[in-house]
Amino acid sequence: MKKSILLFSGLCYFLLSCSTAKHVELPEMVVKANSNETLAKANIDEARKPYMAAYTKINDIINTKLDLSFNWDSAFVNGSATIKLKPYFYPTDTLKLSAKGFQIKQVALVTASGKIPLRYSYNGKCLSINLDKAYARNEEYTVFVEYVAMPNKIVTKGSEAITADKGLYFINNDGKIKDKPKEIWSQGETESNSCWFPTIDGPQEKMTQEISLTVDKKYNTLSNGLMVASKDNGNGTRTDTWKQDKPHSTYLTMIAVGDFAVVKDRWRNIEVNYYVEPQYEKYARMIFGNTPEMIEFYSNRLGVDYPWDKYSQIVVRDFVSGAMENTTATVHFDKLQMDDRQYLDETHEDIICHELFHHWFGDLVTCESWPNLPLNESFATYGEYLWLEHKYGREEADIHGQLDLIAYLNSRKDFSKKLIRFDVADREDMFDLVTYQKGGRVLHMLRKYVGDDAFFAALKLYLERRKFNNAEINDLRLAFEEVTGEDLNWFFNQWFMSSGQPDLSFASTYDAATKKVQINVAQLQDFKTIPLYRLPLDVDFYVSGKVERKRILIDKASQQFTFDFDSKPNLVNIDAEKMLLATKREVKANEEWIFQYNNGPLVIDRLDALQNLSINLSDTNVQQVFKVALNDKAWAIRMVAIQTLGSLPASAKDTFYPLLVDKAKNDKKSIVRATAVSGIAAMYPGKNNKALFQQTLTDKSPMVEDASKTALTKGK
Repeated sequence: MKKSILLFSGLCYFLLSCSTAKHVELPEMVVKANSNETLAKANIDEARKPYMAAYTKINDIINTKLDLSFNWDSAFVNGSATIKLKPYFYPTDTLKLSAKGFQIKQVALVTASGKIPLRYSYNGKCLSINLDKAYARNEEYTVFVEYVAMPNKIVTKGSEAITADKGLYFINNDGKIKDKPKEIWSQGETESNSCWFPTIDGPQEKMTQEISLTVDKKYNTLSNGLMVASKDNGNGTRTDTWKQDKPHSTYLTMIAVGDFAVVKDRWRNIEVNYYVEPQYEKYARMIFGNTPEMIEFYSNRLGVDYPWDKYSQIVVRDFVSGAMENTTATVHFDKLQMDDRQYLDETHEDIICHELFHHWFGDLVTCESWPNLPLNESFATYGEYLWLEHKYGREEADIHGQLDLIAYLNSRKDFSKKLIRFDVADREDMFDLVTYQKGGRVLHMLRKYVGDDAFFAALKLYLERRKFNNAEINDLRLAFEEVTGEDLNWFFNQWFMSSGQPDLSFASTYDAATKKVQINVAQLQDFKTIPLYRLPLDVDFYVSGKVERKRILIDKASQQFTFDFDSKPNLVNIDAEKMLLATKREVKANEEWIFQYNNGPLVIDRLDALQNLSINLSDTNVQQVFKVALNDKAWAIRMVAIQTLGSLPASAKDTFYPLLVDKAKNDKKSIVRATAVSGIAAMYPGKNNKALFQQTLTDKSPMVEDASKTALTKGK
């Protein structure tokens, strides 16, 4: 699942909301043990919290076979389900299936001699079936349910990430909305597929399946697995049968029906298809064409080949989220239907690779319970970073990762949430900036700590050990411990099982008499709710044209680290890999920040420098840095530089005007051109910019066009 959010504006927040540089005293701090009274109160508070356990497994679905047809007028589904099961462990004579908003017509036991009716009760949500006997764990049995599903009659709840939960959606079913296609599509996460077929809800339940869809011949269909049959019924309808013979969780089952153009592609010997509305057929390869390369990259990087029989992506109208990783058949919201102009501004490539990476983390290995959802979503979020790093280089990946970090750090309400949290009141609450953005950054820190070889070896072990099965966070930890030989409870406890993040303050000094660099560090977070962190960090010292890296371990509330250098370093670059998830303040002089901008190897070095220099724009040396930044190779640096220039003193603005005009006309990144247009309109209202804005109005980018229209309107 990919939430539909835009993070470009986060770069502005990077400057506006992060703490500015200031002198911070670093007192010695003592962490006191809690009193018995405090501990007792904490235990009482903890006991009052909700606890969302993994679902108890009583019956286990082996295979589900569905035969479905659709009544467009009523938005009903006429269905029959043939479900093969066995007891999970203990003998049982009952079966409970989730079936929301159904009309039940028949329930029977399927035997070699035919169907035997079974007694059942139904309360509108749960179908309770009395079996003909108690079955042991090695005995399989098959039940048949004939039903009508009425998803439009269900009162939907939804959440911030998934706006409705009725499972199956008829779009423009009466055809009254002109120029809007008629479609049917499903959305099962978290537990909504039981609104259109009877099943056992929850990520823990895995099955194989076969789905037959009877539709008007003019429509295409899509489901999980491969189409194994397509039969013309001779009455204007056709029945397509889709079969998936590898087990996956029930919430990952999907169907779609509609007038779609199907653009065929391949990865190795596997079919890769793109389903779009016919008018977007010519753009499908532009939008999705990197998919085979993504599959190859992830297969090689993980050491585990793409494990499924095909990969299809379909764009539907009015989708209730950004995208959904249904096994072999990802659904995308309609913003992925773009022409070549729209593609200039936003490719949505992060969504495409996010959902694909789920086919390892989420589909092949699925979280055993919703509190363990980061095993799905944090990995898919980090899959975005991995793809961008591979395809476009580390700078592009680091910009993307920084936007994730900014999004999380600007949501203070999420600081109280753990990544793996069993005290969540509603499973839908797991779909937030903690599970996605924070989780992705935590995985990045884990990678930087253990190193690439160990990181990907551990992921390979985890995937191979738990494939076609479920996992909890300890399965991941144990895989990393087996590969590295190190007890990693400290890392998993502080980052996955605790809330918040460190709040750090850094200051470094050089004593010429003793020839020593001293780094003072303080952890300033509230230790009542946030742990004292153990933070291994790399520090780069820039001395006499050379860079020397040292590893420090921050594990106290207040610490000092001392290093011998014959001369004062030009720069002490703490967290040299820029991987740390933390709020932090760092004391440096202007010349050190300028040196960092000019010499730091990473794009985040330069972003940090600009942020801290932005409060001194009256300094001509700082202004020179911003002039250089306007032509930085990283688009994010150029955009942040433009956004910051509004704080220039009046005496300096004229020297920047022609530079901004050049950015508005010629920058290769459309969002930078648009930012320059908006910046010029805001900074130079007294200038006659009409001719410029009329020129940028013809830009091929819709974003630049819109910025130009707004600028012209303000100029009147």
